[in-house]
Amino acid sequence: MMTLINRLRSFFTQYPPAPVPEATAVGEEEGIPIPFQQADSSELVSAPLLPPSPVAPLPTWLADEESLRDEGVLFGLSNARPDTKIAQISAFFTSQAVPHTELVRQYTGQIRTLTTRINQRENQLTSVRDQLAQLRDSQPISTTLIRHFVSLGISIVLCIGTYYLVDYTLYRSFPNHWVSMGVFLAGLFNLFGRTSLFYETNTRLTGRRIIEEIGLPLAAAVFVLVHALSYQPASQAVGLFIFILFVFLLSGKLLLSTLSILQQELGNVQKNRQLTGHKRVNLPLLESKISQLEQELDRLDGQKLPVVTALNQVESELTQLNTQRDKLVNLFLGEFDLARSLRDRLTEQQRQLIMND
Repeated sequence: MMTLINRLRSFFTQYPPAPVPEATAVGEEEGIPIPFQQADSSELVSAPLLPPSPVAPLPTWLADEESLRDEGVLFGLSNARPDTKIAQISAFFTSQAVPHTELVRQYTGQIRTLTTRINQRENQLTSVRDQLAQLRDSQPISTTLIRHFVSLGISIVLCIGTYYLVDYTLYRSFPNHWVSMGVFLAGLFNLFGRTSLFYETNTRLTGRRIIEEIGLPLAAAVFVLVHALSYQPASQAVGLFIFILFVFLLSGKLLLSTLSILQQELGNVQKNRQLTGHKRVNLPLLESKISQLEQELDRLDGQKLPVVTALNQVESELTQLNTQRDKLVNLFLGEFDLARSLRDRLTEQQRQLIMND
């Protein structure tokens, strides 16, 4: 059977037919849906499915490409514009794309929600892993507690021995032991100073600073020296003076420094005990939290995968509908443009003959 376009071409065999461009298609005629492949429900485990649209056959002028070509020729030979027919094709396929578009919207929303939850869990997992690594890498502070306890004991023994030495020297003149105690404490007065020139470097020395730190210990040592000279040889008294002076100058700071270091060391021991208890309690908790977050990530990934698969399938079907729509529109327009270009070269009798056939 000869189609209209073939009849039209038979009048102009000297003109080769214009090529018809291939394109894509999605369109609709009023109230006539086309069938589309519904996504497998097993792949949409996490997504609510819309009710399937009713399956209806394509209208004759769309199902048969030759009929659509004839439609394009008739429109081209007549004075009608192609907009109406193109609108019918587009409307037909638009109605068929509605379920797909709604599914794409739902699947996209679910994927966005699942992706947000996955990102949150991944951030939590990274944070917990950092905490676990930091806790595992935490090492106890090294301490020298025994050494400083021994140093403190030696300092105490040194001070006690020095006190008895002062008391023995002053006893002849001052039988009251409280006098010896007062002289001894006066000599150790620099124990309470904030700084000491003997333990500092790059310190600017002034007369006031020297008197403040050395004056009272020197006075106490001279006081003992004066009373020692009254009944001891000068060499013994001078030796006693030098010994007591340096004990007064150094032992006070040594005792205070040892006490300060012991306080720090005891604090470090307490911190080490807290760290040990913290590791014992929190390491299993952090490891359990990591395992829980990893399981939840696996579960969320398992929920996301079928939704992504279903989305890809629906988008593929939507693309096929659009491709089919564009193909049919271009097919119609190709025949319409060809017929319109040849219309004025035909007589009225020829046009009526083609259209009646």
